Formats: sequence, structure tokens, C-alpha cells
Amino acid sequence: MHDDRQSAVTRLFDAMASEYDVLEPWYEHLYARLHAILARALAPDAGVRAPRALDAGCGHGFQTALLARLGYRTCGVDLSAPLLHLARRRVPGAAFARADITALPFRAGAFDAVSCCGSTLSFVDDPAAALTEISRVLRPGGRLLLECEHAWSFDLGWTAISAVLGDALGYGVRPRTLWRALRGRPDTIRLPYPAYGDLTLFHSRGVRRRLEAAGLRWQRAWGIHSVTNVIPSTVLHRPALSWPLARLYRALRAVDGAVETSRPARALANSLVVLADKR
Repeated sequence: MHDDRQSAVTRLFDAMASEYDVLEPWYEHLYARLHAILARALAPDAGVRAPRALDAGCGHGFQTALLARLGYRTCGVDLSAPLLHLARRRVPGAAFARADITALPFRAGAFDAVSCCGSTLSFVDDPAAALTEISRVLRPGGRLLLECEHAWSFDLGWTAISAVLGDALGYGVRPRTLWRALRGRPDTIRLPYPAYGDLTLFHSRGVRRRLEAAGLRWQRAWGIHSVTNVIPSTVLHRPALSWPLARLYRALRAVDGAVETSRPARALANSLVVLADKR
């Protein structure tokens, strides 16, 4: 079952590789905020010579390039060979490997920092195993920046409204599917999303519990796409927005960035970003 899921995820991202650099309005905001957070949260410690960083689930090397600019010797791993090809072109000085983040091909304590973004954890069958592996390859005191799909967001509300109205908003979820998902595990929700297949959405308490079990300590968190998610995500996953909607979206993006550290933003965000360190 694990191999089938891994193969399906690999095929999904292999197929996306040719268009992966084209950012829809949804991703423009996500990566603008995420990269601003990463640059602050994972800046190398003063006095550490030749710090090393891992981009776990590196995709086309978006975060790998930022880690390299921060001064890290960088490595990236991903399941998709076409995406790794793009990453090598983007960051020619980095080392890349085709690998599953639940079985990282590195020695214990090899890295000073790890980035695991792009909702990578939501595509993994065993998130606890992935976090345990990330913890293993981090040195004591090393930092992890994790970005994952968050469960209790406005978008889950839009999904429910869409399901009741016969998929009016294009989420591809039926009422029965939604009901089964909400009755599942207490700390995760697993739902299909158009073009991405099944995604695991995490409650913040579940993320905290998994981090602690892996020997990682939650330091602080941010919420991205909280205010902006008053617009359904299916509307923002398109090449361009109409002029009035684009103007509204720009205003919402500014507010979203201003409140991303607040408790309401973290509670309602579509993307939960967590900084943790290894005890």
C-alpha cells in the first residue's frame, strides 16, 4: 500500500514538472510569505563554519536556492526525477538525491537546518516516520521549518459548502466523502483535492505531538492563507484573476501577511508553518 501511494505521488509530480515554475495566484502568495519566514527563521547561526541544510521534498529547488543564498551547503531530496532535474539547473552547486523522506540517505546529525515545505508532509503515508527521519539527520540544536496543510481553515468550510451544493466550487468532494473524513482520526483529515489526489490536513495539536515524539521542540508558528481564504482556493488555482478579484486579492494578501503570527491566523490558515528545533 505504501509503495502504491508513493508511486502515485511520484507520477503526479512527474506530470507537473513542466509547469512547476508557473505560479498561480495561490502559490504566489504562499511562497512570498513562506520564503520571507524561511529567510528569518533558518538564517545560519553566527560562528558555524560551512553550515549544511537539507531541503526535504525539494521539488524544483525553490527553497533549496534560498537556503544556498543564506550561506548553507545544501542538499535536496525528492521522489520526482523530472523535478530534481529542474532543481539541479536552478541550484547547480547543491547536491540532490532521489529519495523518500521516510528513509533519508544521510548520516545522523548531518545537517544544521532542514526545510520541509510545499505541503510535502501531506503527501506522505507515514508523517511520524518522516519527522523521525528529519530529526535523525538534524544535529542537536538544529532547526526545522515545516509547512503543511492545516485542517481547520476557511477552505475546509468552502469544501463543505461546495459538497452540499453539488460541487458548485469544484472541490470534487461529495457530502459522504466529507463526512467520512471528518469522522476519521482526531488529529488529521484526509480529503481529495482537484489534480492533487488525497491530501492529509493536520491539526496543530497533531503536528506538535508528532514533533515531540520525534524529539523536536515546537518553537513558534505562522499561518498563511487565512484572510486570503475568504476566496475559495479553487478560484485562486488558475493562471490569472479578473481585475476586480485581483485587486481584492492584493488587499487580502497584505492583511494576511500582517496577521500571520496571530492566534486567529494560525487557527484558520490553510498552510501552517512551524519552526522547531532538535533537543
